[in-house]
Amino acid sequence: MKRPARGTSFLPGLERLVRERVEALDRHRVVERIWQKDVTVWRADPTEIADRLGWLSVHHAMREQVAILRDFAGRCVQDGLVAAVLAGMGGSSLAPDVLRGALGVHPGGLELAVLDTTHPDQILALERTLDLDRTLFIVASKSGTTVETLAHLAYFWSKVPDGSRFVAITDPGTPLESLAADRGFRQTFRNPADIGGRYSAMSYVGLVPAALLGADLDGLLDHAAAMAGACAAPVRSIENPGAWLGAVVGEAARAGRDKLTFVLDDPLVSFGPWVEQLLAESTGKDGRGIVPVDGEDVGPPDVYGDDRFFVGIGGDPARRSLEPLEHGGHPAVMLPVDGPPELGGEFFRWEFATAVAGAVLGIHPFDQPNVQEAKDATKRLLERGVEEPPYGDFRALLKTVRPGDYLAIQAYLPRSAANEAMLQGIRSRLRDRLRVATTVGFGPRFLHSTGQLHKGGPGTGVFVQVVEPPAKDVAVPGERYSFGDLIAAQAAGDLAALRSRGRRVSRVRPADLEAI
Repeated sequence: MKRPARGTSFLPGLERLVRERVEALDRHRVVERIWQKDVTVWRADPTEIADRLGWLSVHHAMREQVAILRDFAGRCVQDGLVAAVLAGMGGSSLAPDVLRGALGVHPGGLELAVLDTTHPDQILALERTLDLDRTLFIVASKSGTTVETLAHLAYFWSKVPDGSRFVAITDPGTPLESLAADRGFRQTFRNPADIGGRYSAMSYVGLVPAALLGADLDGLLDHAAAMAGACAAPVRSIENPGAWLGAVVGEAARAGRDKLTFVLDDPLVSFGPWVEQLLAESTGKDGRGIVPVDGEDVGPPDVYGDDRFFVGIGGDPARRSLEPLEHGGHPAVMLPVDGPPELGGEFFRWEFATAVAGAVLGIHPFDQPNVQEAKDATKRLLERGVEEPPYGDFRALLKTVRPGDYLAIQAYLPRSAANEAMLQGIRSRLRDRLRVATTVGFGPRFLHSTGQLHKGGPGTGVFVQVVEPPAKDVAVPGERYSFGDLIAAQAAGDLAALRSRGRRVSRVRPADLEAI
């Protein structure tokens, strides 16, 4: 296998900073120390970081499981199963969604759906597409306590109370592992505990659904191993694909170009939400961080401010999209990727780059200290009953937007093609009018992705919470609340958490957005 390419760059105003940074990485042996799991690269206190570096070598451990995973997937097909639903949030769902979108279903594989919402309309819409008698349910949660995922399990268990139709992916010793044993699940995959959720793509989290899709597991692991080798300690940082990229995006953020905007070839678009979570949750804390911008339509150079930095991933289409932006003076990096089979390598490249960028920014990249705030607020609201907050003045909120801000649309709506198209059109109009970066996230999915950045990162975010009651509610079996109550509490809880941190935020209806 050929050596993975580092990538090319156009870095006006940043060349000297990047050169000095990669020299400093070598001088301080940062790459070598990362591979030695020397946590002082990021923090003097080793407590949590030491337990989060298993991603460096998980592709080796998973190599030994390939035959087991193939046999597991083959037995599912032999038993007449034709589809699988993966229920998970954040790091437990985004890598499977990448692989589903980029690789598709291979001959002899199962159709795969990813369930990472609590919106009743979307849950019911998914259920209507399933032949429940021939569907496998994968319940993925690192902690084994994820509220949304356990609610999904309760709902589908009430429809199909048969352990042979359920699989768990979780850490050893979790409540989910115990529940799976009690109910006789078909299989429980115990993931290595020293891997954080967003760094778990090449663990069971990604490879179990990939096996069910019929994907080439050896190919994914081969590319991961090749990229890991290219990022190894003997390689100088200037030639190291992960270290160099981390130095570039870290220095760009330090220089004020912290809106890292992705331009992806069509076959790779599903990679965007995964790398968005990786960067946002890893770096968005202590009032700092990189703001990943995924899915924005490419516009003319003059709609972008001097806070932008562009990364193209793929081949000629991405490269052609970057050319006018570079001619307009915007810095950019182009990462050549021949196609979806190389995603194993891209997962590792960005994990290593994010670890290095954390060192550049002086940030601990393996915790998420502010995610719990919205979870705690949600729990309190569910216990005492949800009171819907009033809607706000969207136009007044927009008047607070300043150069260097980013506008985040938080849509507590079904993630349907119609809603995605509607929000995409709105974000393009707002970007062109306000000249600021825009992001779109569906709730509660984004709470496990960019939610950390929104509350812990720089105070440049302006947040538009889009809420509409579901057409029909659905009970959560065994709980006093429904899915409608849960998503309402999640929206109200995050609104309260954002306001407690002084963030600019307003709650609006879809019609308010469409009127802009």
